[in-house]
Amino acid sequence: MGRDFSILLLLLLALPAAAQIYKYTDAEGNTAYSNQPPQGVPAQTVELPPLNSIERQSPVSPGTPPAPANDEPRNAYEILELTDIPTDEALRANNGTFTVGVQAQPRLRSPHLFRLLLDGHPYGQPTNVPRLQLVNIDRGEHSLAVQVIDGETLVQQSETVTFTVQRVHRP
Repeated sequence: MGRDFSILLLLLLALPAAAQIYKYTDAEGNTAYSNQPPQGVPAQTVELPPLNSIERQSPVSPGTPPAPANDEPRNAYEILELTDIPTDEALRANNGTFTVGVQAQPRLRSPHLFRLLLDGHPYGQPTNVPRLQLVNIDRGEHSLAVQVIDGETLVQQSETVTFTVQRVHRP
């Protein structure tokens, strides 16, 4: 039985989709398969299930961004924004340390992480916690955004917020 199945499997792999398979018993009493009806020996046609097929993907042109995965819409989060940052007045942080919040809807999904961008550069370690601390930030104007990342892949980025840090300067 195992040998018969192996032979059938090899024939199925080697034959084109439209070929007919014939099953018969050879002169030595073994079950045999062929794509040609045997001469002078009764044979049965073998009904084959439809073959699996894969649609060929068209190549992507250079410079064309890859399409998002089917389970990952272009904007995975309906809402992705920073909170707790005053934009109409200066943020008072005497030692330059403060926290910001992240609002994401739906909630952050694993394996996604939040990463801050301070003045256009990654800041701190990526995390799944929606409260992020900034430490010893110089006084003056800064820009801040939050990214959702999956490993090194950028999933989505919030709008950039511009704010001013006010620090007490002690001589």
